[in-house]
Amino acid sequence: MSDPSTVCAVVAGGASSAIIDLYTRRVPNELTLGIAALGVALAAMHMTGVSVPGALGGLALGLVLMLPGHVIGATGAGDVKLFAALGTLLGPTRTGVAFLYTALAGGLLVVIVAVRRRRLGATVGRTARLVRTGGANVADIERGTENNRFAYAPAIAAGALAAALGL
Repeated sequence: MSDPSTVCAVVAGGASSAIIDLYTRRVPNELTLGIAALGVALAAMHMTGVSVPGALGGLALGLVLMLPGHVIGATGAGDVKLFAALGTLLGPTRTGVAFLYTALAGGLLVVIVAVRRRRLGATVGRTARLVRTGGANVADIERGTENNRFAYAPAIAAGALAAALGL
């Protein structure tokens, strides 16, 4: 059964981050720090089913799961910090589940964005090369003249919400 306090906090933090990311292509440090502090504070006050060690474990696991994507250039630093911050609300077990849902939502989002931009073939090719070479083509992806970046916070928010709801 999902905890209402956790669900509300994930919705508020995830939705705020997604909206800001959609408009600015950034997830502010102040927002991720606030979400992380909220998660630890709620745990300390026993307002969720997550203990303080569990909140810190969710934060650590979130970092560990998202950091490789950042290292190879697939996600931004704000996305890593957002996922880790939401991990404080979810605890380690649900953070792992959220990662799987985030990956699914992110994959769907990539396809939708690529189709709308008429870049599906190029996107699939570059993604395959990114994975195959461990990020050797990051410069191609990061090139400012390319229209290949998009907000990933909506996928993170959806994944975290699915995990918070116990799906």
